[in-house]
Amino acid sequence: MLIATLLLFASVGAGGGSPPPECAALAGRAASNVWERAKAPELVQYCDLLAGAAAKLASPGHIPVDVVDLAEQADRILPGRAAPSVLLGRALARLGKYEAALAAFGQAKAKDPQALEEPVTLLVWARVLAYTGHPDDALAAYRVLMPRASGLTLADRGVAYVGAGMLAMSLGPSGIQEATAILREARKNSQDTVQRVAALALALALDRWGERAEARVILSERAHENAPALLAEPAAIEALGPAADVERTALMALALEEVDPVSARSAWGAFLEGPGGNGPWADHARKHAGQAHAGKPRAK
Repeated sequence: MLIATLLLFASVGAGGGSPPPECAALAGRAASNVWERAKAPELVQYCDLLAGAAAKLASPGHIPVDVVDLAEQADRILPGRAAPSVLLGRALARLGKYEAALAAFGQAKAKDPQALEEPVTLLVWARVLAYTGHPDDALAAYRVLMPRASGLTLADRGVAYVGAGMLAMSLGPSGIQEATAILREARKNSQDTVQRVAALALALALDRWGERAEARVILSERAHENAPALLAEPAAIEALGPAADVERTALMALALEEVDPVSARSAWGAFLEGPGGNGPWADHARKHAGQAHAGKPRAK
C-alpha cells in the first residue's frame, strides 16, 4: 500500500508536489522491513490520503471540495504535521476562499517553517497573499519562486511570471524595471492565452517605462488582436490574478490604440474611473486618453 502511495505521488509530478518527508522516509524503511510497515498503519493511511489529495489537485479542472475533506482526515490521523495544512490551503485557494487558505498556510508554516518551499505551493502561497492584500509579502514569495520556476508545469510557470510581473508593476515607477524583466520571462515561459496576455502586459510595462517603440513592436506582432475577447478568457483572468480588476482595462486600451482609437479612449476613461484612477499609473492613462482622443479610427 505505501509503495503504491509513493508511486502515486511520483505520478502526479509538478502539479501535485513531492511526498511529505514523513511519507518519503517511511517508504525506505518499509521497503526493507516488514515489521516497520506493520508498526505504522496510521502513517500509511495518512500518506495514502495525502497522495489522493495531491493527485486530485494535479488536475487543473478538478473542484477540490473533496480535497478539503481528505486533508482534514489526514490531519485527524496524525495531528501536528504540516502537509495536510498545505494541501488544505491549496484546495481552499482553488475554491476562491483566500482568507481561509491564508490561515491554512499560516498553520503549515507554524508547524514547519519550510512547509511552503515547493514551487507549486509557493505559487499558490504568493497568489493567496496577493488576493488577501499583502502585496509586499506576495512579491517576496514570487521572488523566491522564480529561480525555481522550472519545477512548475509550463501552464503554472506562465501564471507565476505574469502574476509576479503584474504585482511588481502595481508598485508604480519603483517596480517597473523589475516588472519588465519578469514579463519578458513570462512571454518566454508561457503558451497560448497566457502567452498573449504576457505579451500585452510586457507592452504595457514598456510603455509605462517610456520604451514606447519596443512596446509598439510587441503590439504589432499580433498581441493586440481581439484584445477584449482575449482578456475575458478565464485563463487570462487567472493569469492576471488580483491585478485583473484594475489592469484589464489598461491592457485593452493599449491594444485598441492600434486599431480603434475611439474605443481606446473609452477604455482609458474606464481605467481612470475605476481603481486605476487613484493608482500610480493614472497620469500615464490620462496622457494616453488625450492621444487617443486626437486619433482617428483606421480606414477599413
